Amino acid sequence: MTLAFDEFRETCRRRVDRSMAACLDAAPLPCPGLDEAIRYVLLAGGKRVRPLLVYGACQALGGEFADADAAARAVEFIHAYSLIHDDLPALDDDDLRRGRPSLHKAFDEATAILAGDALQSMAFETLGASAGKGDRAGMVRELARAAGPRGMVAGQVLDLAADGAGTSLAELESIHSLKTGALIQASVALGAMSTGKTAPGQLAGLREYGRCIGLAFQIRDDILDVVSDTATLGKPQGSDAARDKTTYVSLLGLDAARNQARELAADAIAAIAGLGYSAAPLRQLADYIVERID
Repeated sequence: MTLAFDEFRETCRRRVDRSMAACLDAAPLPCPGLDEAIRYVLLAGGKRVRPLLVYGACQALGGEFADADAAARAVEFIHAYSLIHDDLPALDDDDLRRGRPSLHKAFDEATAILAGDALQSMAFETLGASAGKGDRAGMVRELARAAGPRGMVAGQVLDLAADGAGTSLAELESIHSLKTGALIQASVALGAMSTGKTAPGQLAGLREYGRCIGLAFQIRDDILDVVSDTATLGKPQGSDAARDKTTYVSLLGLDAARNQARELAADAIAAIAGLGYSAAPLRQLADYIVERID
């Protein structure tokens, strides 16, 4: 990765971290235990890929960082909520997240469920209440579709139903286009929409970029579950195989899965070929998504 991209990535990470902390500080929750649980999971670090996509798409269309702050917060709130609930015993049953005990282990299951519920609501509150150049109602609808029963929730349901059921490659792509890809695609769209000046053709190209990046990101996760280690991942390595889950690696093999991820990254870059130099961070992010799979 170039130094310029590393600086952009770090700027975005620091900016959304400060933005989320300020949001929590500005309106303290009336339940101290809930506030503590939300801060535990929300401010624990992470790659912040979804806010990075928001900021990158905004910059690609000539927007400013400030235009995209609310959308960046909102997608990370939704992402944090999804991780909390995914880790619960009724779903993926993971005890480790980002190198620390999952929220239901650090606190308890009831607190984890309620913290996830709170973060989901906070995402729409922060997006809908903020002043900005974009169509806030349209942006709220965009996020709701991605997070709800036509997006992330649907993907989770299909994923649970598919465990150990001999899932085909087409079915697996459908699952992850919803479970992982919907919020990633929405992150790109929200970044573009936050500028208030998105042309239909530009938004279509950015959506296709997000679709490709979402699938490449999931394939990368499947590969890292095989070739990486728990300390690096911050969550249990080999958990997919332990649960007999169908993954891109189990269906395609390691080398073919790597090739598929690289092809998707290339397709993502091609989808935004019409955008100028300001879209460089998005192009570099496509390479970043797949750079750890060898």
